[in-house]
Amino acid sequence: MMERMHKPFTGWHMLAVCVAAFGLVIAVNIAMAWKAISTFPGLEVQSGYDESQNFDRAKKAQLALGWTLHQYYDQKADQLRLEWTDAKGAPVTLRDLDVLVGRPTEAKDDLHPTMTQGADGFYSSAESLALGKWMLQITAHAQDGTLYTARSFFYVRD
Repeated sequence: MMERMHKPFTGWHMLAVCVAAFGLVIAVNIAMAWKAISTFPGLEVQSGYDESQNFDRAKKAQLALGWTLHQYYDQKADQLRLEWTDAKGAPVTLRDLDVLVGRPTEAKDDLHPTMTQGADGFYSSAESLALGKWMLQITAHAQDGTLYTARSFFYVRD
């Protein structure tokens, strides 16, 4: 019977194992960092300090409007609907409205739908959205110029 000859595990072998293990970790970190940077949509605001100084004043003014917003996405009708009501429950007519609908994690699917006010006083737009999580970011102004902002998330399911 022949006995197998085993080569000893040397320092060079250990060096090769360490270089391969650390090389794999570094390669994965580079790939993840590249993916994070390439899908980052950018800054939310130019100056966080300036925004923080105006936040309380803008929030107080928005709350003073007394508005309630109900948002809906009707998947069967492919329709995004925004229903603002004032403190008395009547529909609100906005001076202007900008809506961003997009994925929370990347900007490639971002949409700026054109919202039109219907005869019932509420706003809607025909939009076909794929399944998954979506972000809705609203910027509007009241007739008196008061800024109204809102951000929320919703899911489109089977």
